[in-house]
Amino acid sequence: MTAHASYPSLDLSHGDFDALASGGATSTALAFLEKGERTRRLLLLKGLLDALAHRPELIARIGPWTQAWSLLERAARTAPEVADELLTSPQTGTWLAHTLRRLHRQNARADMWTDTGRLFALAAAAALRCGIDADLPVPLRHGSLSLPSVGLVTVPGQHAEHGVGRLIINQGAFALTTDQGTSPTTSLTSPAAAHWTPLRTLAPGTVTLDDLDPYRDLDEPVAPQPLSAGETAGWQSLYAEAHAILTADAPAHPDTRDFLVAGTMDAGRIRTIVPWQPKDAGDNGVHRPQLSASTGDAYASMIISRPPDAVRLAETMVHEFQHSKLAALLHHFPLLDDDRAERFYAPWRSDPRHLTGLLHGAYAFTGVAGFWRLRMRDASSDRAAREFAAYHFALRRLQARLVVRTLGQSGRLTPPGCVIVNGLALTLTDWLHEEVPEPVLYRARTAARLHRTEWRLRNLRPPLHDPVPSDDSWPDPRTPGFAHVSAHPTTADELLAAGDPAAARSMYHGASPHDPSVRAGVIVSTALAFPGRAAAAALARPELDHVPQPS
Repeated sequence: MTAHASYPSLDLSHGDFDALASGGATSTALAFLEKGERTRRLLLLKGLLDALAHRPELIARIGPWTQAWSLLERAARTAPEVADELLTSPQTGTWLAHTLRRLHRQNARADMWTDTGRLFALAAAAALRCGIDADLPVPLRHGSLSLPSVGLVTVPGQHAEHGVGRLIINQGAFALTTDQGTSPTTSLTSPAAAHWTPLRTLAPGTVTLDDLDPYRDLDEPVAPQPLSAGETAGWQSLYAEAHAILTADAPAHPDTRDFLVAGTMDAGRIRTIVPWQPKDAGDNGVHRPQLSASTGDAYASMIISRPPDAVRLAETMVHEFQHSKLAALLHHFPLLDDDRAERFYAPWRSDPRHLTGLLHGAYAFTGVAGFWRLRMRDASSDRAAREFAAYHFALRRLQARLVVRTLGQSGRLTPPGCVIVNGLALTLTDWLHEEVPEPVLYRARTAARLHRTEWRLRNLRPPLHDPVPSDDSWPDPRTPGFAHVSAHPTTADELLAAGDPAAARSMYHGASPHDPSVRAGVIVSTALAFPGRAAAAALARPELDHVPQPS
């Protein structure tokens, strides 16, 4: 990392591109994406330094940017691998992107220097990890300094939201000084204390469990939210099991290209897991919704709410890493001409999506389908676990195939985009030949029909059939619920899942006729009980409020 950094050429072979297009990857393809993200970071960093050179007032509250940059250059000469790790960390990517977006807005707020001043925190972390003595100003949030990849140091007292402190590093020890006092002298090996919270790492490997860094979220800075000891232990246990699952999925004897099929991954490629936590500290996770998210600015990082078991964590890691791969690929290749109009159906969403979101979903859920395919074929699992996996495999391959078809017919794919979509189509078409028990396949198809029908009832308005979202979101208990069959079905959904659409239809008719969920149940159960041309028409255009009648 120098002021005049070189940018080596990046090459991706046709074979490696095809591997990514299939939903999988090769080691050389992943190395290409990682190198590309490093180059992108350097370019973003150069953009930030150019802006600070032209507008020094953006960082003047802390000091001249050259002071931090000189320290970063010295650290890079001392330990290039440390500088590279800091540069390519997901949080550095989010910080750079967020800060540059703010710089390009006309109404940048007065506290802009807190974001630009992160450069000093980055330099401080580099100096500390490289064993370089330093004395430099640093930006504070409520009296705390976030040291990237290191931890959080705090000076007790009543602090403003944004402030400036001073970090003194001497022979590997450091202390933070503010107008409220000075923290005790600390080192990287010091245990957690009232003034010091080190960043945690999950084993095996070096994945960071980041609950501290302000730039760990999707864009806007967030406050630290340290995990409890019990929550940390829960994450460690789940991660160790998920890591074992993903490692077992990877081929024991890969071919010469080290090919990983869709649904498998090298867990060592993940850099950061950000634990999502509810704002209500008294929740204890009992009613915690399951969610995950990622951003193209933070390659190999993912925000995840702690799932109930290791299989779900492994699935989520596959899902979010698929997003990371595609986002990194989009930094190199324009895959589609997206007008950003949100009008397309995505089977895993309640709202209409634009084409880029649709492509991301197709890519991610192809990986998810591949993950459940391996669980379905796992002879060491019991029958219930294999049937559960078969349901999710059948559901996601069907839904992803529908979206891939929509993308292929959009007329907006570029030549590289066509390769990606055709590659996904080939993978999913091949998987359509995989046998799934008929009752499981029925439930997967029925759940998919229910979701699509309800989506159209909620989001489309005839006669133009343009998306007009009526709700920001709506609950979808059916997609997960149809994974199981009740031994004694009593509700309409349970009867439909159990394979009795006629009985389900009668029960749906007795419920609220204006509820889109109920209307979807009526349309789908009637179509299954009385198949034919009218049933097909009703499933194709349920928003016309036409329910097929038995002949």
